Amino acid sequence: MMVMEATVAHRLQFSTWIDSEKVARRPSSSARCSQRLKEQNKLRVLVAAHLPTSRVSNRQRHVALEVSCSYNKFPASTVESGNFQTPFDESLVLKNKAQAIEPYLNGRCIYLVGMMGSGKTTVGKILSQAINYSFIDSDTLVEHEVGGTSVAEIFKLNGEGFFRDKETEVLRKLSLMHRLVVSTGGGAVVRPINWKCMKKGISVWLDVPLEALAKRIAAVGTGSRPLLHHESGDAYRKTFMRLTSLFEERGDSYANASAKVSLENIAAKLGYRDVSSLTPTAIVFEVLEQIEVFLKEEDGHAHITF
Repeated sequence: MMVMEATVAHRLQFSTWIDSEKVARRPSSSARCSQRLKEQNKLRVLVAAHLPTSRVSNRQRHVALEVSCSYNKFPASTVESGNFQTPFDESLVLKNKAQAIEPYLNGRCIYLVGMMGSGKTTVGKILSQAINYSFIDSDTLVEHEVGGTSVAEIFKLNGEGFFRDKETEVLRKLSLMHRLVVSTGGGAVVRPINWKCMKKGISVWLDVPLEALAKRIAAVGTGSRPLLHHESGDAYRKTFMRLTSLFEERGDSYANASAKVSLENIAAKLGYRDVSSLTPTAIVFEVLEQIEVFLKEEDGHAHITF
């Protein structure tokens, strides 16, 4: 799980309909559309929001907006860029992005893969809500299949091989379903048969720096992490060393995903020094961005317009 403050990307775009009268009456705005469009009741606008890099805890803020207007078949009119002092709701931008992409998913499941502690559950729940999918945690389903026994206990009592077999059974069943966001276990990628199941949908790799993962896991403890729990010594050091070993084994497998979401890249775009400053919302937005790239490249469907 990840606990982070609210923030979004430096520049987000979405289109919407606005009442031209409201634009004309806003004394703080500097957008001026052509007279022909002003005479219409509604304007189609593309809004580009430039967000400050400073962290804020509230979900609304004032941002600079660039606006271009068009109406029906008229091309975008000349607009004088400027600032609209208006509250900005990051959830609205995420919703618009999700609504634009969801129809092109055709009901295919989305599988989130990545190392333990990478935030697959947190991101998955927000993503599923955004695109009106259901959320499933594959580890939870495995626990259910074994009578409610925890993953840690399954490893202890039955061994990793038994768990992996159950995990494959779960993924095979999920591959027959639709409209699911699935959070997979960190080691689900090691079996080719699991990829055969996940390739029926869209897989997304949440790539988190190992240092950040080690800090996150060490802070909450390794009791629920069967592949880490038996290591001795300093919590951060032992976690980092084990994660490094696991990533060496799994790194190439994670790269098989349809899309990659690098938290380091997101942090760089936002001007943050480390990924701990990111929020799940910002990460989910990037997930949708990368899914969009995948959909446009898939089968040469570059004509898809979001």
